[in-house]
Amino acid sequence: MTTSLLIIADTHVPKRARDLPAELWSEIEEAAVVIHAGDWVDVRLLDEIEARSRRLVAVFGNNDHGALRERLPEVAPVEIEGVRFGVVHETGASKGRDERCSALYPDLDVLVFGHSHIPWDTTTTTGLRLLNPGSPTDRRRQPWCTYLTATADAGRLSDVTLHRLPPLGTARPQGS
Repeated sequence: MTTSLLIIADTHVPKRARDLPAELWSEIEEAAVVIHAGDWVDVRLLDEIEARSRRLVAVFGNNDHGALRERLPEVAPVEIEGVRFGVVHETGASKGRDERCSALYPDLDVLVFGHSHIPWDTTTTTGLRLLNPGSPTDRRRQPWCTYLTATADAGRLSDVTLHRLPPLGTARPQGS
C-alpha cells in the first residue's frame, strides 16, 4: 500500500510565525503520515497537528522545552511501508554528516532531521538517505520557506519533492 508523507521541521510557532501557512495545513490534513523533526516551540502547535493529522511521528528540538520534551522523544524510529525511518532534530555540522549519521544509524533507510533550516537530500555511501525539509516559517539564509512530501511503498521511498513557500506575509509567486 502506498503511504503519502509530509515532512516538516523547525516550525517555530509562534516565535517565527503566528501560524503555519494555509497550504501546509492542507498538506497536514491530506498526508497519511506527518513527520516533524523538532523545534515546535509551543505545545499548542503539537496539539493542533495531532488533531488535524491522521498519524504523527515527531521529536523535540533544541528550542523545545517543558511539555514538548515530556511528550516527544529525542529520536523516533518508525517503519512505514517497509522503509525504516529515524527522526531526529540535530545531526551536527554538515561537514562529516554522511559518515557520522551512517555510523550512528546503521539500521535505517532514511534519517529525517532539522535544525539548520536548510533543505538537504543526500544518500551516504552506506545507502542512508538524509532528508531535511528546511523550515516552512523561517527561511534564514534560504530564498524560500520549504517542506517535503514523499511516498513510501514496498520498502522504497519515492516522489521526494521539496515544496517552496513564499516568505510569510507575501503572496505566492506566479507559476510556483
